[in-house]
Amino acid sequence: MLDNAIRAGLEPSQSPPFDVIAAYRRNLLDEDTSMPIAAVLALTELLAVSKAETMYELVEALKVGAAILKQATPNPISLTAGCDLFIRYVSTARQEDLAFATHKEALIREGNLYARNAAESCREKISHLALGFIPDDGVILIHSFSRVVLQALINAHKRKRVSVYVTEARPRGLGIKAFDALTAAGVPSTLVLDSAVAYVMDRVDLVLVGSEAVVESGGLINAVGSYQVAIIAKAANKPLYALAESYKFLRSFPLSQYDLPIHNSSVLRLPTQKPSHPSTLTVSHGSPAVYAPPAAERPAAPHLSDHSSPAPTLTMTPEQLANNPDVDYTRPDLIALVFSDVGILTPSGVSQYLVNIFSD
Repeated sequence: MLDNAIRAGLEPSQSPPFDVIAAYRRNLLDEDTSMPIAAVLALTELLAVSKAETMYELVEALKVGAAILKQATPNPISLTAGCDLFIRYVSTARQEDLAFATHKEALIREGNLYARNAAESCREKISHLALGFIPDDGVILIHSFSRVVLQALINAHKRKRVSVYVTEARPRGLGIKAFDALTAAGVPSTLVLDSAVAYVMDRVDLVLVGSEAVVESGGLINAVGSYQVAIIAKAANKPLYALAESYKFLRSFPLSQYDLPIHNSSVLRLPTQKPSHPSTLTVSHGSPAVYAPPAAERPAAPHLSDHSSPAPTLTMTPEQLANNPDVDYTRPDLIALVFSDVGILTPSGVSQYLVNIFSD
């Protein structure tokens, strides 16, 4: 890969190599920048420093940079969609008899312009499309944290009466972040346990979920727990709508949870030996996890009538958490519609859109 990078112009001899990973992580520091957009920005910076002298070398430089990003990210699903889209754009953009240097400058300008405007524009279009499907006095269930879902709900709240159930979304607890954002915007919201989804589903009119990627099958890759939310919604005959920007459409066709293109091969493996003793962990919202001693070493819990501070919450250790997935795959038959900036699509419509975009 290094030889390819040198030939593609990533490492000019008189200057330090361009660090595409550092550029990607720097762009992610902006909370409004999603992983695909950060990837597009990083690859655009790579274009600017590349010493390639032909379109072939330029595209090869982008492919090398994208491969480096994917390899360095444990869960590269979302950024892969951005990388693939940008490389496709650069590969197919018409040069129209322009000099190579002029064409390269135009590509850099268009890449930066797209990255600056795409997220806001896409979310605004999706928010507008979703509004017609949210009833007045509607009760909506959402899972985890999604910028486009939050924007759609806040937009709906300005025009209709809506109430929202928000799952806690363990293990990262991003549902709490979504709950705080909705509450701050004045949207009536209730935080619920992940295990209480079936309990509240009868009160729900519809389910809205965001996405890390929408794949060729029309299925959805999103925060873990989305799949079981979709199964419960289907059993209760409640529609589940996916909200996804088109730059999250991904050419991938997983057949099961274990086909997802992530680097963690140890997800939920069965134990090979009996653990020496159970470990516990105390967790407080908004604070890092802190180890608690094994049960035998802890003082006895206070009696219920005791007014001292409550016993620590018990949950999994960091090692146990690391052995669990961050995302899961929701089958297309569980998704009613996909709301995107390119329109309201059926799951099969997503497949057709990707075929049209990436066909030669």
